[in-house]
Amino acid sequence: MPASSQSRELVANQPFMVLLAARTISMLGMAFAPVALAFGILGLPGADAGTLSIVLASQTIPLVVFMLVGGVVADRYPRALVLRWGQLVAAAAWGSIGVMMLTGHTPLWLLCVAAAFAGMAGSAVYPALTGIIPDLVPVHLLQQGNAWLSMGASAARFAGLVASGAVVVWLGGGWAMVVAGTLYLVAATLSSFLPRTSALARGEESPLRQLRDGWGEFRSRQWLFVCVLQWAVMLMVLQASQGVLGPVVAQAELGGAAGWTYVLAGEALGAILGVGIAMVWRPRRPIFVATLLTFSAAAPQLLLGVSAPLWTVVAAAFVMGIGFDLFGVLWMTTMQHEVPAESLSRVASYDALGSLMLGPIGLLLAGPAAAAFGVHAALIGTGVVSIATTLFALAFPEVRRLRSRPAPLPVEVVEAA
Repeated sequence: MPASSQSRELVANQPFMVLLAARTISMLGMAFAPVALAFGILGLPGADAGTLSIVLASQTIPLVVFMLVGGVVADRYPRALVLRWGQLVAAAAWGSIGVMMLTGHTPLWLLCVAAAFAGMAGSAVYPALTGIIPDLVPVHLLQQGNAWLSMGASAARFAGLVASGAVVVWLGGGWAMVVAGTLYLVAATLSSFLPRTSALARGEESPLRQLRDGWGEFRSRQWLFVCVLQWAVMLMVLQASQGVLGPVVAQAELGGAAGWTYVLAGEALGAILGVGIAMVWRPRRPIFVATLLTFSAAAPQLLLGVSAPLWTVVAAAFVMGIGFDLFGVLWMTTMQHEVPAESLSRVASYDALGSLMLGPIGLLLAGPAAAAFGVHAALIGTGVVSIATTLFALAFPEVRRLRSRPAPLPVEVVEAA
């Protein structure tokens, strides 16, 4: 079916369009957080890279710890309800950090508590979002639907990064965090209009049994657990480089928040192009292609490490954005085709747990690594590790050989034939 016909069918799907609007607005809120939080924290009296590491780790650790819980909840209860409550908690968490910054009452422990609630909200939203897409979109439109959602998210990231950079420069990080919380609140309101589809997992089974079943589905697929191992290490060094080391270099050499916003905006623009490619390209070996694209992660880290000009870092971030969002669409679509619908949220939670589990370590080690080896050497190290993780994943045959399944045509097309 041509992409234009698929697009028209998606536009006519009202629940999907509501999900697209809610997801895009929540991603707009999320886009305010990296710049606002990083430079808001670094601007506090006595704060340094170590302080930023602690706050970011406080968000990431609950995100990882509660991810499996989020997967079970999203399979046991209506995913639209889980999605809405996650967005409401995120609204309260980010908004409260903004209020703290605006009032000047910013004890580290309280910032960490609010960041932890934001992390717990994310642990519910990701599994629910992954599972709800097949609930609302026919099988033959899954890649197109995933691409539309990623396009909205990428456009929102770009707009949010530009706007948040301006707000941070002109008004400060506190107002940017308040805007982020407000946008999450709007997204939660829209999510209340999503249909409450029935839970697919059997409610009479214990949560522990459901976790074991989800683990069985996860570990039975080599391509799945190998790529998750790859991303566990890759996200560890990405968290260190993008969350702590990159902003520190930007503060010293690239013009502060404005320079770092250019880098993040370059990545967001690349993501838009990557999603556009995903709308029309369906590679026969999607996981192989997706894994090759992850080589792009190393370039921004290495360029920052050698104090390259800002424009080269922005260009490398642009290429990384293309690779990462194309990876994301291919990855999610493959999971939705290969994993049974009743287990999808739990498998997605194992995917997210494995991918994110080393992220807090990267954040916590970034500050000490910068102090021990220097921030530039630490960034070069993250780039080398990124390349090694991709080579590791490509060594496994199922990653290279898994072929996409042809999507069934809609009934009316079959009848017409």
